[in-house]
Amino acid sequence: MTDASDVQRLAGAKEIADMTCNIPHPYEDGMAEEWIGRHAETFAKREGVTLAITLADTGELIGAISLMDISDCHHHAEIGYWIGMPWWGSGYCTEAAREMVRFGFEDLGLHRIYGHHLVRNPASGRVMTKIGMTHEGTLREHIRKGDTFHDIEVYGIVASDWGESS
Repeated sequence: MTDASDVQRLAGAKEIADMTCNIPHPYEDGMAEEWIGRHAETFAKREGVTLAITLADTGELIGAISLMDISDCHHHAEIGYWIGMPWWGSGYCTEAAREMVRFGFEDLGLHRIYGHHLVRNPASGRVMTKIGMTHEGTLREHIRKGDTFHDIEVYGIVASDWGESS
């Protein structure tokens, strides 16, 4: 909960909401605490894992990364992430995503990890490509933000590919 004010400040930037599928704008008071408050239960139920992305030298929070909707039946999960604007283009998201995919395959025993991004956010697609994910297609008007439907690009990687790309 000590990170809540930083989460609200960073994730609350309109530019973050504009580039993500699930982060609202405005990011109201209490939303960060509610979001953080769900993490332990989600992890305990093996439904997901969300971790802070921090700077190694200072511990400063700069973003978050998740494996969501973990399926024990299908052995897959969806990756999602956001990085505060001051750190865009610095490689931190790629580093965190690579480690989260490793964790998913090696520690959780997943078979497949998939992710998506809004078409207008190609930087997120570059992160997924850099960590070995393959572009699998476009889902037309798949996400609704406000009154507008948006296309998304879908990526995926399976465990056998991870060994080759890591």
